[in-house]
Amino acid sequence: MKQDANSPAVPMTAEENQVVGKNVTKIDALKLAAGKPAFTDDFTRTGMLYAKVLRSPHAHARIKNVDASRALALDGVVDVIWHPDVQAIPHTRAGQSYPEPSPYDTLILPQKARFIGDRVAVVAADTLAAAERALELIEVEYEVLPAITDMEEALTRTDVLIHEIADPRGISGGGRDNIAARIDKQVGDVESALKNCDVVVERQYQLPRIQASHIEPHISIAWVDEDRRLIVRTSTQVPFHLRRMLARILEMPEAKIRVIKPRVGGGFGDKQEMVVEDLVSVLALRTGRAVRLEFTREEELVAARYRHPQTITMTTGAMKDGTILANRMKVVADTGAYGSHALTVQGNTGQKVLPMYPVPNIHFQVECVYTNNPISGAFRGYGAPQGCFALESNIDELAAELGMDRLELRRMNHIRLGDTDPLSAKLGEGREGLVRVIRSTGLEEAIERGCAAIGWGHKKPASAPHRKRGLGMALAMQGSGIAGVDWGAATVKLNDDGSVNLTVGATDIGQGSDTVLAQLCAEVLGLDIDQVLVLSSDTDLTPFDVGAYASSTTYVSGGAVVKAASDLRGQLAAELAKKWNCEDGDIVFASGRVTGPAGQEMTIQEVALFALYDAKIQPMATASHLSNESPPPFAAQFADLEVDVETGQVFVQKLVAAVDCGTVIHPKMAEGQIEGAVVQALGYALFEEVLLDSSGKVLNPNFLDYKIASSLDVPPIETILVETDEPSGPYGAKAAGEVPIDGPAPAIVNAIYDAVGVRVHQIPATPERVWRAMKEAKEEAE
Repeated sequence: MKQDANSPAVPMTAEENQVVGKNVTKIDALKLAAGKPAFTDDFTRTGMLYAKVLRSPHAHARIKNVDASRALALDGVVDVIWHPDVQAIPHTRAGQSYPEPSPYDTLILPQKARFIGDRVAVVAADTLAAAERALELIEVEYEVLPAITDMEEALTRTDVLIHEIADPRGISGGGRDNIAARIDKQVGDVESALKNCDVVVERQYQLPRIQASHIEPHISIAWVDEDRRLIVRTSTQVPFHLRRMLARILEMPEAKIRVIKPRVGGGFGDKQEMVVEDLVSVLALRTGRAVRLEFTREEELVAARYRHPQTITMTTGAMKDGTILANRMKVVADTGAYGSHALTVQGNTGQKVLPMYPVPNIHFQVECVYTNNPISGAFRGYGAPQGCFALESNIDELAAELGMDRLELRRMNHIRLGDTDPLSAKLGEGREGLVRVIRSTGLEEAIERGCAAIGWGHKKPASAPHRKRGLGMALAMQGSGIAGVDWGAATVKLNDDGSVNLTVGATDIGQGSDTVLAQLCAEVLGLDIDQVLVLSSDTDLTPFDVGAYASSTTYVSGGAVVKAASDLRGQLAAELAKKWNCEDGDIVFASGRVTGPAGQEMTIQEVALFALYDAKIQPMATASHLSNESPPPFAAQFADLEVDVETGQVFVQKLVAAVDCGTVIHPKMAEGQIEGAVVQALGYALFEEVLLDSSGKVLNPNFLDYKIASSLDVPPIETILVETDEPSGPYGAKAAGEVPIDGPAPAIVNAIYDAVGVRVHQIPATPERVWRAMKEAKEEAE
């Protein structure tokens, strides 16, 4: 039966799942373990050129002239380009659904450098060494301009404009000021409500600039094939968005561009953007040769994308009994030199977080500013970790002011089954949203099981006299795709031997989505997972999908797979019903066999041969899926730690993440997603921070000075999967990839307070910051 894109992805009933919920072998596991060619850099092209980018040493400067004559005279150098060599077409590099809600404030090669590390010129050479040497020979004439690197200063200054021309579509961004995005949404009347509250707690929280630090850097190879088509093989999360964006700025038909995504060595949102693909494409078209561009780790830490640094002023008002009446969140964020994701990341800071406590009065305000700092963008959690830190820290501080147990305060006020998300209708993806009603939640079970796992209420003694021990917690919620925006498609085709080809545009970036989608397909058709052959993320060969972001793949793309497989199953059932003289619904597909109501039975291979050679049909189906819902996964997260009172160093003893992600399709991969997110959040809480000097220069562009969590830093992590049944999800599934990154940082900071009685309002909570907070508290007490 044909299903439209908006119909729910409800599978046919099965008494017991055969593949869904099982830890099947990841379909690319053996290839990756054996080191077989899989990633972008595992492939080469004859005569391939190597590209390198000349970057600005100035935070703000007009690029008046580039003299590349000495570079071009160097043996092996084929081409050097700067802004006069490319069309000046404003665009955004953010990989988002059209029309993109990010401002069109970017050119392939800018006429003005807006941060230290911005593009000035690009070299293509026969060897990487020649390309790197050529950069040293290029002479640039700059007109240095005043720079703004402080986001508070950027709020008020209009004498220095980072973008003199506003977005041509009228989207906020430049022209008259340095504001890239604004939000001001209110439910109820917060000011009046706060006046009536018994206790009001207002605090300011500072969140750092951090980098995704995926193992595989940005890398792309582009070439022109024999049909004069541009082929781009690239490590991306958004191949279809990328094709559309390239077509526009290169002034080419989309039909002339093919984007291929091979295996990806991590993205975490940083690859939801066109960071290198435009440059290799331009050079490939100019030279007629394949061109490769790969970032160094220093370039990743200077010229890729960061989590937005924010200053959040959080206000919560409550009555003496703990009933919260009002929340207000004011966000000032730094998008850096360009506004990719400026509006939508900051929108998520409130929209994904504030509904955790669905109080009648909520006010959410954002000012996201341009500065002459490196560029912020998408990063796992997409604004929610910042908001969750502020809200969950503030809840603990409110509990202290009320003299109330912090766990009970949360239990009294958190969102419940059947509640309506009060912000959902006012905040969507850069536009008005859709009303969200909570139709599944395991939050209370997650709290209960998480408390038991961490030993809540039974704090262990510290391991040394100079250490103190504390427990902390935080609640988090996220979403499953973008309601009414994200959609994907899938095609399922039956082969003679009973196997099926599953083609999807969905993007596996290491999280295992190819395996999960194969499981869903196999479950519907009663197949073993080895009988499902997956092809994904090739804009020529696979159907459309928005890509891997917003925790959408299992929920949205999985919905398309279930629909397509159900359609194919219906085709087979209709033909067999004629043969067996029964109803379609009486036919059962399970364990590689198909059975009828009167004991009829065929193997799936026999059914395939019957369909192809007797019924003379090609069983095949394509389906699309768009959901007007975005059911939130929930998490209750806990930290047990010790603080050295002499040095301020924090020693995390255990972290617990109890996560409700609906029906778990692949438990081990879900646990891996959760544990990976928790480790990233550990770094966010305690030691990750990209440091800039007053001129906007990155001071720690390497892994020696930019500290990410290693295996030596990771404490025991207990992951608890709390299964629920989400009515709108495939086999009851919701998202799992982002929500676990939201809660560990506030849980850790809350545990620091529980241990030593001082509140850290700025993360990372480095030993120096914790020590200074203790010192100041001691001085105040004296």
